[in-house]
Amino acid sequence: MKALLAGLALLLSATTFAATAEEALWKALREGGHVALMRHAVAPGVGDPPGFRLDDCATQRNLSAAGRRQAQAIGERFRANGIAQAAVHASRWCRARDTARLLALGPVTLSPGLDSFFGARSAESDHVAAMRALIARHVLAARDGVPLVMVTHQVNITALSGVFPASGEIIVLRVAGDALHVAGRIGEQD
Repeated sequence: MKALLAGLALLLSATTFAATAEEALWKALREGGHVALMRHAVAPGVGDPPGFRLDDCATQRNLSAAGRRQAQAIGERFRANGIAQAAVHASRWCRARDTARLLALGPVTLSPGLDSFFGARSAESDHVAAMRALIARHVLAARDGVPLVMVTHQVNITALSGVFPASGEIIVLRVAGDALHVAGRIGEQD
């Protein structure tokens, strides 16, 4: 019985710690000096099909019904945590663009630097530079109180942060001058 109680206490402690850590990340986004890198919501498959065209969503991997619900739920989480408006930038890929719009945090700016380079790995440094420039412009504009949300792809997030995110996961980066540090991750709620 003591072992069971000790196990329950440990589980409760870990759950409380995770909730507290997530609350701190939402607070950091509200207060500024942090940005949210978000992988697009669930879009089954990997990469894009042969014949992919940027101007035709029918040729791309798109959000599933579950992905659309996931994106809307993430937008609700932003609002539930005190963020009703954000400077939202997205990749021009339909799955990222649709995720960003379904968040309903404000107008979405399409940013080519957030486009996937999955099929063109040689473009990684250009995309990383574009993402860093977008972050720097936002910080220089002193837009504290209006967080920057960048909806992009796994390869882009991994290149910038070193983190391999799940679909719909948010990686919170702390901006310290030119340096970016992973402050934490916000995943799906249980």
